[in-house]
Amino acid sequence: MRTDTNDPGLERAAARSGTEDPTARRILDAALEQFTLLGLRRSSVDDVAKTAGVSRVTVFRRFQTKDKLVEATLLRELDRFFERLDAAVAALPTMEERVVEGFVVALRHTRAHPLFGGLLRLEPEVVLPYLTVQGGFSLSATVNYLTAHLRRAQQAEGRPDEDPRPVAELMVRVAVSFLLNPASCIEMEDEDQARAFARRYLAPLLDA
Repeated sequence: MRTDTNDPGLERAAARSGTEDPTARRILDAALEQFTLLGLRRSSVDDVAKTAGVSRVTVFRRFQTKDKLVEATLLRELDRFFERLDAAVAALPTMEERVVEGFVVALRHTRAHPLFGGLLRLEPEVVLPYLTVQGGFSLSATVNYLTAHLRRAQQAEGRPDEDPRPVAELMVRVAVSFLLNPASCIEMEDEDQARAFARRYLAPLLDA
């Protein structure tokens, strides 16, 4: 599967439509169910339409292609993850602590998530493009999320008003690399090891 667009705004708009359009929301719910149950390769648009109780044409009218439906489904789950992550780190007093705990929560959530973790285990060759070469939409969404948090922390802590986006992107790329290929000389078999890694290597990037 391949997508012809590299504009993350288009896919994000499609995912957002799932919260505004009841039919689109039903389609995304059905897609999540199908992709989780059967994987991406074995799930067809017809399967999703049947589960959603709509016609195949209705699915294509809202999402154009199966690739865009997959991307919209992944983006909606990513938005839900951001909400859980915010809740998990909100009470921590410093950005350094939020970065450390956020890294741990991200690894735990993604590996345990029935869609993200399940696809990485069952269909890595199918899902990897959505997280790497076709992953502009997910990378952009995650970098934007972290950049906003870093910028607010800069303002609250009186740090220099410099663009935090490069640091945010570096942190995201490090986290994604561990998710895609956990085999490493760096020990990260439990959450304490993940915290130690984040404290030693990610938190110092805040002062970069």
